[in-house]
Formats: sequence, structure tokens, C-alpha cells
Amino acid sequence: MQVTRKKIAVLATGGTLAGRAAEPAAHIGYTAAQLGIEELLAGIPALRGVPLVSEQVAQIDSKDMDFACWRELALRCAHWLADDDIAGLVVTHGTDTLEETAYFLHRVLAPAKPVVLTCAMRPATALMPDGPQNIVDALTVATADEARGVVAVCAGTVHGALDIAKEHPYRLDAFTSADAGALGYVEDGKLRLVRPWPEPDAAAADAFRKFTGASRWPRVEIVMNYVGAGRAVVDALVAQGVQGVVAAGTGNGTLNVELEAALVEAQERGVEVVRSTRCARGRVLSPPSARLADSGGLSPVKARIALMLALLA
Repeated sequence: MQVTRKKIAVLATGGTLAGRAAEPAAHIGYTAAQLGIEELLAGIPALRGVPLVSEQVAQIDSKDMDFACWRELALRCAHWLADDDIAGLVVTHGTDTLEETAYFLHRVLAPAKPVVLTCAMRPATALMPDGPQNIVDALTVATADEARGVVAVCAGTVHGALDIAKEHPYRLDAFTSADAGALGYVEDGKLRLVRPWPEPDAAAADAFRKFTGASRWPRVEIVMNYVGAGRAVVDALVAQGVQGVVAAGTGNGTLNVELEAALVEAQERGVEVVRSTRCARGRVLSPPSARLADSGGLSPVKARIALMLALLA
């Protein structure tokens, strides 16, 4: 990594990277979020002498990520980004919801400095854990010249927050940037950038103000189209007062007749409805006759975040 006089702040939230298993050979069946960030960093010889500050923001399995943790993480990121002695941030995170947290931070921070999320697919007690190398790679990205924006690093690949998605439940290289492609690669301790750094979200400051001032988040749920999908779930959500629904459609955001009718009726009753696709690649292309808006290329989980932020207004 590049030598810098300024420090990198490492904000930890737990995840597999901090997990323990009963046996070194166990890559599943472990307990996530067991080791503190100071212990993790102290166990990586390559970090000796690197100017770091660390903070344990949370200690959870990322499948249990919630809005309260997001709020605290965003506030702590904003705090460290405002510190002139800090060159950038590294956020350790579980893989399961990393893409959602990355997109959320992109939408509310618009950082001129880098915010680099990283993770692990094997627990810290594994015979060959991947977490330490991922942390070192994340620091390489965080100290790179002109680095900025919210990105993620896993298995030597750098992904932008807008594009990253987890595509595999087990292998070390678990993420993809789909059609957009990776931002770059960390090779032998050096960053090779192949696409420009992500542009900040112009509405981030407004979104940050609204979500930090909100007493609760709008309720937005995801429903999926599949063979035999009916309207019962949508009707139940409307009855419960849901404020938004993202429909993960088949193919080009298509919905069966019954489900689409329920969503159109929900929209007519004031519920915000957005169509995405359950396909891993591509985006929904809407014809002029479409009765439901599309997600603008966002996956269902990211479209949900975008809709929640929109509804905060």
C-alpha cells in the first residue's frame, strides 16, 4: 500500500471476517462477529507501522444488519471523513448485506475521500482465512492517489457501490459488478484502476439530513414474481400500511396478471411501487405503456433503499 502521513480509520461491524469456528477446517457453521477489530488488526503483520485508528461501530452478523446500525455507521463515517488527519476509511462488514450497506453509504455520504468496504468468506479461525488479505487490499485502495467514493474490495477485486452484488454463497471471490465490470484490481500490493472512481450522489447531503433526522424509516417491502404468484402478499402489506413496494419481476420486470393488478391497485391507493428484475444482469427497459415505474437499473434490494430514501421526503 502507498505510504501516507495521514491515517486510515478502520470501522468494524463484525461479520465472518471476525468469526470463530470450532475447527480450523470449518468454513461453514461458524459464529460471526466474535473478534474485535483491534485483535484482528494486531494479527496482520503487514499492518505494523501503518498509521491506523480503529473503532468498533457494531459487532453483528451482516444478515442481522438493521437501520439503527446503518444510522450509527453513517454518522461515524461522516465524523471520520471530516477529520483532516484521516485520508480515508475502511469498513469491515459481513458479505451477506454488504451490497446494501455500500449502496446506502453511497447515497448518503458522497465522500471526497475513499470509503472502502471489505469482508471475508472464511472465519478468522480458518486454516487460510481470507479476511487479513482483504483488509490489506482495502487499505491499499484507501491510500491510492485520488481515491474517492464508496467502493468494496474482496478477493483482490474492487467494485463500485452502485454495481456490486453477491453472486456466490461460498467461494472466496463471491462478488460481481455484472455488466458494469470491476473498478479495478489489487495486484501485488498495488491498485490497477480500470474504470474511473465513482461519482458522488448529488442528493447525498439532503438524504443524510433527512435520514438522520427521521424518527423511523418508511416501510418498503420486496415481492417477487414467480410461477403461481398471487396478490395475497401485496394485499396484506397494503392492509398493514406499507408505504412502498419493490417488485422483483421476471425477465424485463414482468409480472403475472394477478400480481400486477394488485400492485397497480396499491399504487392507486398511495403506495409507491417500483419494478426491478430478479435477473442478475441487465436492467428493466420500460415501454411507454408501463403502468409501474422501473428501478432505473437498480437491483431489488438497492431499489428498496432508494425508495426508502425518497419516501423520507
